[in-house]
Amino acid sequence: MVAVHHQTFSVSFKYDVVFTRNLFASGNNDFVNILPKTATPARMAFFIDSGVQDKWPDLAEKIVTWAKENKERVIMPERPMTVPGGEESKNNLMFVQRITHQLQRMQICRHSYCVAIGGGAMLDAVGLAAAVFHRGVRLIRIPTTVLSQDDSAIGVKNSVNLDGVKNLIGSFAPPYAVLNDSMFLTTLDDRDWYGGISEAFKVAIIKDAAFFDELERLADKLRDHNLDAMEVVVKRCAELHLDHIATAGDAFEMGSARPLDFGHWAAHKLESMTNFELRHGEAVAIGIALDVYIAARLGFITEAVRDRICSVMRRCGMKLWSPALEKRSGSGSYMVLNGIEEFRQHLGGKLTLTMPDGMGKKTEIHTLAPEIVADGIVWLGESRTLAATAR
Repeated sequence: MVAVHHQTFSVSFKYDVVFTRNLFASGNNDFVNILPKTATPARMAFFIDSGVQDKWPDLAEKIVTWAKENKERVIMPERPMTVPGGEESKNNLMFVQRITHQLQRMQICRHSYCVAIGGGAMLDAVGLAAAVFHRGVRLIRIPTTVLSQDDSAIGVKNSVNLDGVKNLIGSFAPPYAVLNDSMFLTTLDDRDWYGGISEAFKVAIIKDAAFFDELERLADKLRDHNLDAMEVVVKRCAELHLDHIATAGDAFEMGSARPLDFGHWAAHKLESMTNFELRHGEAVAIGIALDVYIAARLGFITEAVRDRICSVMRRCGMKLWSPALEKRSGSGSYMVLNGIEEFRQHLGGKLTLTMPDGMGKKTEIHTLAPEIVADGIVWLGESRTLAATAR
């Protein structure tokens, strides 16, 4: 006789996303306020992105001073450690092993905290290390780029690249908390400032038409690195992402749909095709532009809406073209087309691509004709020339 016992249980997750300025300044209690009050101080291991350390050379000392001022709540076994930033941290699994080795050396346990300060790639890799160490220790993310503050750091995913495939190895592990300090954004170069805005356009186009109107209104300020404008964008973008994670019913992506990856099937492929010289936000901007062309061809949006979207993105400083789009395989087809099947494999099941359905709404398609993508690439090239002439 075969006996089958069907077991069902649920686990709820809760984490805070805090928006602040000058997180480690004397008198700023936003960090300690997220910690539970316990009889002993919380043990913390700090890791700082090398790119952040270069731009904020006194950051480690500020953290040491902050920890001393809050010694009743925090204990640091060692000074903050500097680790590689950018895709370097995601392109080698040995980096994850190095982080777990450091966590072991500092005697971090499941009631301790791993604190990662950096851009999205570094947070991804450190987050994966924290997720697998002791089967998961408490991760506090302090994102330092627009892209990580409004998108990647507030989500529940951690991953690294392998065999030239974006995010092939990873985990779903919600953070303990996310602390968004907007002052880190003041030292970003144009590429990281503008690239991060692409994720705001992504959610606005498929979720919130009023937010797109706000992006259009703020476009010139965003182009000019206005911090107040960027704080508005980061907060609203983050709220929309968090709402989707909490209410869409598929936080760990068990199904075949992934709305928050609108524009990403091409973006992921373009990143790997350029050996990650094209940054994620830059690739997403191009992927969005390509997908709004496709959406217009399929009748989901008008050409006027398509052109408006691309115009506002350019006004914000984003470039909607890369020479990688024109790369072809030995058979003569565009190489970026391989990203469609890679995207399907990454999620599994039936190919499901999210497209805008009017402004602020979405629909899904399950097939995509290569000739439409090819026409879109030609259109983007022609649009780039027209935009340059207009300037």
